[in-house]
Amino acid sequence: MIQALQGLRGIALITATSLVAEIGSFERFATPRQLMSYVGLIPSEYSSGERRKQGEITKTGNRHVRRLLVESAWSYRYQPAVKGELKKRLNGLPPNIQGISWKAQNRLHKKYFRLLSKGKESGKAITAVAGELAGFIWAITREVEDVPKP
Repeated sequence: MIQALQGLRGIALITATSLVAEIGSFERFATPRQLMSYVGLIPSEYSSGERRKQGEITKTGNRHVRRLLVESAWSYRYQPAVKGELKKRLNGLPPNIQGISWKAQNRLHKKYFRLLSKGKESGKAITAVAGELAGFIWAITREVEDVPKP
């Protein structure tokens, strides 16, 4: 699993090992949203009747994993590319993991710049990217583990 997680941009050996050690079994998360919630990267909500407003992230989850994901998310500011260390880490991984990695690079890069173009601060944009990165991590763990898909 650690090698598969290293297929994502911004996640090398120490980050992948730390994620697996901090989270433990990914089987307990049936959906990517549950993993995002565990990490505390989902927006808080203020609701009353028909009115619904989303606020800042909840920060109720594992702060170590949240910090790792936010730091990893900074690498998605750069153009999607498979070169250097990432190319070495992707070598030998199954095609489905490589596909998830490439999809993550494209989607997260676009998301970061889309949020910046809407006037969001870079820190807030990166936090949003980190939340979605958690979803891609969940997808990779589903491919690696023999977990029944819901």
